[in-house]
Amino acid sequence: MNALLVGALLGAAGVAAGAFGAHGLKERLTPEALGWWDTASRYQLLHALALVLTGLFARQRGEALALPALLFLAGTIVFSGTLYAMALGAPRWLGAVTPLGGAALIGGWIALALAART
Repeated sequence: MNALLVGALLGAAGVAAGAFGAHGLKERLTPEALGWWDTASRYQLLHALALVLTGLFARQRGEALALPALLFLAGTIVFSGTLYAMALGAPRWLGAVTPLGGAALIGGWIALALAART
């Protein structure tokens, strides 16, 4: 995976999602649903940046950092995706899946830290 490319695209989508939530959904969603949307877009943007930095770090070191990149991507898709879905009316039981995405994000940071120490 090209973490730099994927991170940049995920970042662009995160900005669009944040703007859509703030402007296009403001009058259509409950405050709780808007909170989920805001959290989803914020975590998407943060982890898009993490993917970009992982890609840059990999280029600098001349090695692939597939594990942290994959964990950041999968975690973002699951964490933010379930929150976006719930905000748009998906069943609330999806909230039980959201922490799995969070665990993947934490795993990505740990994997990146382990790669950085060698």
